[in-house]
Amino acid sequence: MNVDYIEYEDYTPDNETEYHNVTTGQTFSISQSSFTHVLVALNIIISVIGLVGNAIVIWICGWKMKRTVINTWYISLAISDFMFCAILPLEVFYMITSHWPFGLVLCKLTSSALFLNMYSCVFLLVLISADRCIMISFPVWSHNHRSVRKAFGVVVLMWVLSALLTLPSLLFRQTTVHGSVTQCHTSYMDHSKHKAVVLTRFICGFLIPFLVIVFCSSVLCVKLRRLTMKSTKPYKVMAALILSFFFCWVPYHAFVLLESDLKNHSLEVLQNGLKVGATLAAANSFITPALYVFIGNDFKQILKRSLTSRIEEAMAEDFRTGVLNHSRSKAIDMI
Repeated sequence: MNVDYIEYEDYTPDNETEYHNVTTGQTFSISQSSFTHVLVALNIIISVIGLVGNAIVIWICGWKMKRTVINTWYISLAISDFMFCAILPLEVFYMITSHWPFGLVLCKLTSSALFLNMYSCVFLLVLISADRCIMISFPVWSHNHRSVRKAFGVVVLMWVLSALLTLPSLLFRQTTVHGSVTQCHTSYMDHSKHKAVVLTRFICGFLIPFLVIVFCSSVLCVKLRRLTMKSTKPYKVMAALILSFFFCWVPYHAFVLLESDLKNHSLEVLQNGLKVGATLAAANSFITPALYVFIGNDFKQILKRSLTSRIEEAMAEDFRTGVLNHSRSKAIDMI
């Protein structure tokens, strides 16, 4: 997925790399094609499952479950993932054709979608962790001050902050025409801007939030050990969300940091590593709804009841329609 690759026109590989490409070019081309096909298939699966799964989460948490603070966090997570999965097919098309016919605006928006998803997800995980930590550490204060309205206000501020941090992608993403082919890429103009953006994303979008999450989780573990509470079900989803975010995003950030020091690393390895890292990052968008289904018992029960009631309503409607049609046909026969 061509998320944040820079233009490599000023990059000159060393002689060893050039010789390797010349002598093994055909083999590399075949393996590269197979590699791209695998990534395309994975991204299609991510997009389809992510759209369906997050739509179900939004439906259940938004309309079938009682509106609570924690549901407000989860709905926001699902909305963020749903928006990213909705725009992912454009990137899949670009991965297949290496041609961007959708214009500059969509070029900027598709790139920004991943980073908006990254920031909003990690900030929401920070909010969920801090909220749980405060509930256990200060139960009286939490009972008096936690409300859905305040949670909604915090979510709005979170989206504004995420959008501001996503601005570099909107500013530096460009399209370039090479004959009949249009490329969608990132043009930082100079290396210092590129490095500043990369470090900002890593520090604000991963390092600081992850340290806050680890701190809150540590406090939770200490507090829960002192309590007589036997069930840890409310915290399973939170722990799984944090772990999935960590493992999905670490490879991407690692290769982006390596890319900022391009001269000392293999260009092919970096490009392929970024594609794999971006695909893993995208996978986080469909792992989230799966965690609700397999871990959240309340969610599973409400989903099962909702689907069952829908099926019963459909069957009842078919039965009523059949009875009505039979009555009409019988009345016509009597006439």
